[in-house]
Amino acid sequence: MRDRIALLETKRGLLVQLLDQPDLGTLRIDVNQALEEMDDLLDEFRKTFPTTP
Repeated sequence: MRDRIALLETKRGLLVQLLDQPDLGTLRIDVNQALEEMDDLLDEFRKTFPTTP
């Protein structure tokens, strides 16, 4: 499961790159929403399954 979360974190970077495109138009709202939801899910995952040192 941690591998899938790591893959999801790399996909997050693609959304951030997409936000940098000036011709995104109203799709920017959807990309922003996706980033917020992804960040919330990643935070919840980290809280639920903290990494052990």
